[in-house]
Amino acid sequence: MITLPSMHQTIILAIDVSLSMRASDIAPTRLEAAQAAAKAFVAEQPSDVRIGIVSFAGTAAVVQPPTRDRDALVAAIDRFTLQRHTAIGSGIIMSLATLFPDAGIDLEQVLFGGRSSRRGRGVPIERAQKAPERPQQQEQFTPVAPGSYTSAAIILLTDGRTTTGPPPLEAAKMAADRGVRVYTVGFGTNAGGSVDFEGWSMFMRFDEETLKAIAEITRAEYYHAASAADLQKVYENLNARSVLERKETEVSALLTAAAAALAVVAALLSLAWFNRLA
Repeated sequence: MITLPSMHQTIILAIDVSLSMRASDIAPTRLEAAQAAAKAFVAEQPSDVRIGIVSFAGTAAVVQPPTRDRDALVAAIDRFTLQRHTAIGSGIIMSLATLFPDAGIDLEQVLFGGRSSRRGRGVPIERAQKAPERPQQQEQFTPVAPGSYTSAAIILLTDGRTTTGPPPLEAAKMAADRGVRVYTVGFGTNAGGSVDFEGWSMFMRFDEETLKAIAEITRAEYYHAASAADLQKVYENLNARSVLERKETEVSALLTAAAAALAVVAALLSLAWFNRLA
């Protein structure tokens, strides 16, 4: 079995910081629009919800471990810097390692195959991530039903398609085996956007089919945000869903406790009745 985090709900925001996020098809840029929407989402979360932030481009890094400190989260979002390439699978796996720090997820092996990122474009794992060290003894892992872990979720936003790193659908399967839902957001216009880099003009478009598949595998949902306003609505929708799921979980726990209490009362009354007859 794996060691689960705190019973308080934890949300990981995994956000693409590849160079395509500088495209201006969404004003002022995709990155600035995404930062504004992420900060609004953070501000609207209940105070007991922990939020962590993972950024990914050619590799992935924890820019803010899960915390309830909203100021720290906003500061982390403001620190985003753009990098080359897109590794959606790395973003998912790093998010899982952040949620389950004691699960023994071998980041160096899974993300880099025991070396630096392929094609020589990555940096050593010790410098690339801030994930917790692996425990000396790894507990045996037993998969659970997809979507069954209600204490945490991952919200992944990207405007591109995978160019390096582990396959996104394999990473999604890792999340599904741990019961974690990965809500995916495709950010950008359907036509894509143009990005100028080192004298070259590149056209960028996100991989909608892969994002839909990630959401389906993990029993979550896919959203398309073609504008800053759309992205804001997506985050509002996810915030409402989070609150609803928390209430359902709390009510279920309360009903279970009430049923147990009634069973104890019934047993005591039955015992008292039979003692009276005797």
